[in-house]
Amino acid sequence: MTRPLPAVDLAAGIGGVTIIPLRTHADERGFFREVIRASDARFAGGFGQLSHSEVFPGVLKAWHSHRLQHQWTYVVSGTLLVALVDMREGSPTRGRCTSFLAGANAGAFAYGFPPGILHGYRNMGGTAQVLYLTSGQYDPDDEVRIGPFDPTVPFDWRAVAQPR
Repeated sequence: MTRPLPAVDLAAGIGGVTIIPLRTHADERGFFREVIRASDARFAGGFGQLSHSEVFPGVLKAWHSHRLQHQWTYVVSGTLLVALVDMREGSPTRGRCTSFLAGANAGAFAYGFPPGILHGYRNMGGTAQVLYLTSGQYDPDDEVRIGPFDPTVPFDWRAVAQPR
């Protein structure tokens, strides 16, 4: 059995963004890892939908946020460069952004964020498998979409090294 990783400030102080190190139980047969429990105090908003996305190498998905939903994300395989930007009106961390690697070789963790956090990622390696848990069911009226190179977003995907 391995111990969970120590908490890491990957969220760079964006209010409401949570990074949860995950405990892995491994032996000669493989491993077992709990990703999230309904009883977790940090499981804000409850359960609405579990979604699975396959993301091909080099793909950029940005920008997206929710008006009402909380979201938790776990990268099962592959490596994503994740970027989060606080665009919430009245938030003390409005305009703050952070980026981090998630998935292979980045440690076992899930990340979560409240409504109003723009999120996006670029696949930096092989095909990625990503699980999303949201507090509500898919509703196009809850969606906010902004182009990946919108100058109002303080993160520049063009400055990110292209995957090999």
